[in-house]
Amino acid sequence: MQKMGMGIEEMPGVLKVTIHFKDKNLVIPDPQVTQMKVSGQTIYQIVGEAVEEKTEERAKVEISEDDAQLVSAQTGASLEEAKKALESTNGDLAQAIMLLSSKA
Repeated sequence: MQKMGMGIEEMPGVLKVTIHFKDKNLVIPDPQVTQMKVSGQTIYQIVGEAVEEKTEERAKVEISEDDAQLVSAQTGASLEEAKKALESTNGDLAQAIMLLSSKA
């Protein structure tokens, strides 16, 4: 496999893997995880028993104009981008600023 440009590596010590869907999560506790690198892509193989968890719908957070303006001023993003970042971070100013700063 390595001669074909494929690097395969076991990933010991993974405690759990969670796959998020819109209305549920699949949680795989104590999985066996293998990482394969093929042609510049990384493929993860996960083996284990999955447990389904329902997700609670996130309450809509009110985003104040002041918060959006602060995030916009700190990051140089538009007011609309700042509002979207605040919504995606559940109104957390610091996370919204970091999110927009990492995109720059």
